[in-house]
Amino acid sequence: SALPEKKMIFKGLTVNKEDMNKLMLTPQIHYPLPGGSALITFDEAKVAQRIIGMREHTVELSCGQLEELDQCRMRVQAVPVEILLPSALEVGPIRLTRSSRSILVSDLPSLSIPKESLLDKVELFFSKTTNGGSEVESRQFLEDSGHILLTFTKDGVAEPLIERGHVQMSIGKGKYKVKISPCLSGGIADLQLQPSRCPRTVLLLGIPDVLSDESMRDALEIHFQKDSRGGGEVDELAYVPAGRTGVAVFVEDTG
Repeated sequence: SALPEKKMIFKGLTVNKEDMNKLMLTPQIHYPLPGGSALITFDEAKVAQRIIGMREHTVELSCGQLEELDQCRMRVQAVPVEILLPSALEVGPIRLTRSSRSILVSDLPSLSIPKESLLDKVELFFSKTTNGGSEVESRQFLEDSGHILLTFTKDGVAEPLIERGHVQMSIGKGKYKVKISPCLSGGIADLQLQPSRCPRTVLLLGIPDVLSDESMRDALEIHFQKDSRGGGEVDELAYVPAGRTGVAVFVEDTG
């Protein structure tokens, strides 16, 4: 009863008892992108593989102010996107450890204020001894649940708060009842990864910084959508100009 409440939907039917010991993983891969690169995802995997097989591509640019045709072209390299995916996971007996310095704050109100402001207000409340708290070492907003993880600098502060279960907090002009729960952590015994190639996505390298972001995206999409250039219908395209860096997030393809 002390655990945070979270709505869940269970789908499917368990036929064998062995299935109850299986854990399903949904990978979410963060892929760093260097400057002067682009990620392009096609509707069909065969188009992506054809583009990779051609390796080098000459893309025409819309540079009306330049007279020489050669100056209106750029050469880019097409390479596959290799990522690491979990192939086997061994959890073993999960031993949950209860933190002596951390708490989970849930049932937070839905207010039209920035997350940082909400974090400041929660930290300020729980840092006061009159509210049963103490100096806060760190705070973190958990995106998947909407809860806040607070860690105090001293031991022994979390337990009395957890025993209370709920506290009344003042945020702005309102008072809200929030829930306090223990912070439990466990460990994975073994996680095995294997390299995997994205079937529909291509990484383009060597893109010079000669156009605006929007113009460069348009030029790349126009080029790689042409059948005569070996391309096809483009699903997504992300461009990172030279001198910058980016991160692409890959999720499971359910299509």
